[in-house]
Amino acid sequence: MRHAVAPAESVENNYFAVTNLLKICTHCERLSKKDLGVRIPRPLGNGPSRFIPEKEILQVSKVDARTQSIFEDAFAALGRLDNISLVMGFHPQYLGSFLRTQHYLLQMDGPLSLHYRHYIGIMAAARHQCSYLVNLHVNDFLQVGGDPKWLNGLDKAPQKLQQLGELNKILAHRPWLLTKEHIERLLKAEEHSWSLAELIHAVVLLTHYHSLASFTFGCGITTEIHCDGGHTFRPPSLSQYCVCDIANGNGHANHHDDPLGNQEMCGEVEVLMERMKQLQECRDDEEASQEEMATRFEREKTESMLVVTAEDEECVPSRDISRHFEDPSYGYKDFSRRGEHVPTFRVQDYSWEDHGFSLVNRLYPDVGQMLDEKFQMAYNLTYNTMATHKDVDTSMLRRAIWNYIHCMFGIRYDDYDYGEINQLLDRSFKIYIKTMVCSPEKTTKRMYESFWRQFQHSEKVHVNLLLMEARMQAELLYALRAITRYMT
Repeated sequence: MRHAVAPAESVENNYFAVTNLLKICTHCERLSKKDLGVRIPRPLGNGPSRFIPEKEILQVSKVDARTQSIFEDAFAALGRLDNISLVMGFHPQYLGSFLRTQHYLLQMDGPLSLHYRHYIGIMAAARHQCSYLVNLHVNDFLQVGGDPKWLNGLDKAPQKLQQLGELNKILAHRPWLLTKEHIERLLKAEEHSWSLAELIHAVVLLTHYHSLASFTFGCGITTEIHCDGGHTFRPPSLSQYCVCDIANGNGHANHHDDPLGNQEMCGEVEVLMERMKQLQECRDDEEASQEEMATRFEREKTESMLVVTAEDEECVPSRDISRHFEDPSYGYKDFSRRGEHVPTFRVQDYSWEDHGFSLVNRLYPDVGQMLDEKFQMAYNLTYNTMATHKDVDTSMLRRAIWNYIHCMFGIRYDDYDYGEINQLLDRSFKIYIKTMVCSPEKTTKRMYESFWRQFQHSEKVHVNLLLMEARMQAELLYALRAITRYMT
């Protein structure tokens, strides 16, 4: 039987619906809640990102019909439009591919049950202390009928999921240590064993959420108002703005609008473009020997170890997060610390295109194709612009970013000259890349603002898409190689 709603209750419910969508100033709040006597939640953040002005993000969907259409489809499928999607909306082509892949991994037919998929998402996001993604999938886990007891800690989950903990931590922090023995232990665990198809599904989910945690921290994604940690009932401070301010064009200043900062960084883009031009000319004039190319890779790999992430400070996870994974002290370590040596992973011997793609597609049909489209979309995405410059070929820069990330993971492309990386990526950019890829929970707004100061926010989001996908592919390469070695 459907219950009737009293008029006063109906008004109150409608009011909550409005305040869930809009941020309002004290004056507007007093007018809106007059005589209702209710407490009004107010968002803690200013829009979907702590790094990017809200009005710039919201403007994207207003002017781009394709973005608007993708947002509508996502809302219809999920009943929500999360802040990650809003920020990715700067690049609608990529967003469409991302949402299709994620929807397939989480909701379509596959080897793993729905609640297992969301629990694995929780485990993966927790490794990087990403409370945003953890909370998102805690809610989804419960909605699909997951056992609430599992949320009390990994030790309360089934033994089969607990055994995935070792794979989770190695993939997240030191994927080069993964061996076929790790795979064998999961596939031959008697009554708690995984099938090959289940394991492929789990590996794709783990790598997806490790890399998505990088994007979440790298873009300063904020918690939605209806979620824990996304709202407060305290009145706003004088420094904050109401929707009536936004409507009048007011808002927080940012470094892109700072004339002094732009003067200091004047010429940054032109210098980078000139270096790209010179490198192209050098390519045309002479080609380095294979021995020299190998030497340059080893040099860059060694130098990447000297790049310190975010003052190298320690981030201690809260109990709410750490209960979802084991061994909290386990984190990213550079290859050669304490004399540890890891052989170089040569893409010519095992690549995504020639090996990983077919293995995933064989054991989890269609997913290999979706992942490949997503990798290609991020890698090839270009608007032929750099800041205010048009008709620019950015392929050299995009390749340098992608290959630098893989270099940090020991992955080498024989046909690439790693000497180009130091010419194109400055130290502040390298610090940002290494932090976001290896220890994303340490990413700060200051780091985001310190690189490419003359570039648009949309271009920095594009960089973060590259970092996310390059990281995911690097993890997948190590995991799929170990599975292939087990199978052969």
